[in-house]
Amino acid sequence: LQYDTPDDYVLATGKTTTVREFVEKSFAHVGTTIKWVGETGTVDEVGVDAADESRVLVRIDPRYFRPTEVDLLLGDPSKAKKVLGWEATTDLDGLVKDMMDSDLAMVRGEKKDFDCSRS
Repeated sequence: LQYDTPDDYVLATGKTTTVREFVEKSFAHVGTTIKWVGETGTVDEVGVDAADESRVLVRIDPRYFRPTEVDLLLGDPSKAKKVLGWEATTDLDGLVKDMMDSDLAMVRGEKKDFDCSRS
């Protein structure tokens, strides 16, 4: 991909999803169903293990809120497709599988992409 003039491209699927859906799919990948309890969309809402609701697995941390929240984040890859011939080949389910399998391999000590001992 060598061009005489550099340019910016958005590499994206052109589809949107929520963090909630990503979290639910990630936990489902390891056989855990998340149940959301508390006031929806607030820091009081938590994700618990549906099989044992005393286990809180997800908490909303306001430190990670965007300073200016937007209603919709959606990447438009049309320029990358037109100019580079690039198209996304991984959907959300595939991304979750790849990320979870990679992280699980690191936890099991089968993969050393980064130092897991840091806190």
